[in-house]
Amino acid sequence: MTSPATAADAAHAPLAPFRRPGLRGLRLFGQGPLFALSVAVLAVLVLVAALAPVIAPYDPEALDLSASLVGTSGDHLLGTDQSGRDILSRLIHGARTGLLGPLLVVAVSTALGTVLGAVAAWRGGWTDTFLSRSMDLVFAIPGLLLAILLVAVAGSGMTAPVVAMAVAYTPYAGRLVRGIARQEKARPYIESYRVQGWSGWTICLRHLLPNIAPTVLAQSAMNFGYALMDLAALSFLGFGVQPPTADWGAMINDGQAAVLQGAILPALAPSACIVLAVVAFGIVGEGLADRIARRER
Repeated sequence: MTSPATAADAAHAPLAPFRRPGLRGLRLFGQGPLFALSVAVLAVLVLVAALAPVIAPYDPEALDLSASLVGTSGDHLLGTDQSGRDILSRLIHGARTGLLGPLLVVAVSTALGTVLGAVAAWRGGWTDTFLSRSMDLVFAIPGLLLAILLVAVAGSGMTAPVVAMAVAYTPYAGRLVRGIARQEKARPYIESYRVQGWSGWTICLRHLLPNIAPTVLAQSAMNFGYALMDLAALSFLGFGVQPPTADWGAMINDGQAAVLQGAILPALAPSACIVLAVVAFGIVGEGLADRIARRER
């Protein structure tokens, strides 16, 4: 039988931190061969982008008009484009802009969306209404249109499209965080911390946000693929990274004329890289989300 002193001590003992299963317990490579292959593809892309100056066989901007549209050979494994630039070298260097832009978009939009969604869910009332309607307003504006408008004002390059797409993607993260944060806020452990006198900011930072982080990260992986595709589309249209900088979207635009001359690799190679990266990010995001949902159930 428990003594009164022991019961009193237990009643006043600090509450043990509540933690949902995080990403560490997801056993990432237990999702299946397709998931493992997608993770391996993304790892290779990141490695290629990081080591681009070392592993690229040629300068991606070096012109050689005498070698225009040369087919695959020992010197040029994927051939050359109309300006005689090595396609493989441009693909390798294009991985840098192809991954850096979406990374910035996802990082900024996820950070802003998490703050806005968490504040809306925690505060409720008119704060929730104002922030939710604001996110709905931004959500109604097509991201590509917003990017084109910003490029028209600030000029082409990487900065304007990244800023525009980060703003456009913020409601995706904000609405997700608001929904799951409201569910999390209604759980008993939140009220237990409040009874102990913990401030709202402390509860959010130390417990609520860490508990919803796995779901947010899974959604961010899928958003990365979408952002990569959107930024590549802007570069293809001439609103993103400008020549002669190597970029997958711009390479597709440059390779259109070569297709009419019977050379498909200048356009096909960067297209394949974009499709491969987008599909891999989608599979990884879906796999993480599915695993988290099963653990929640």
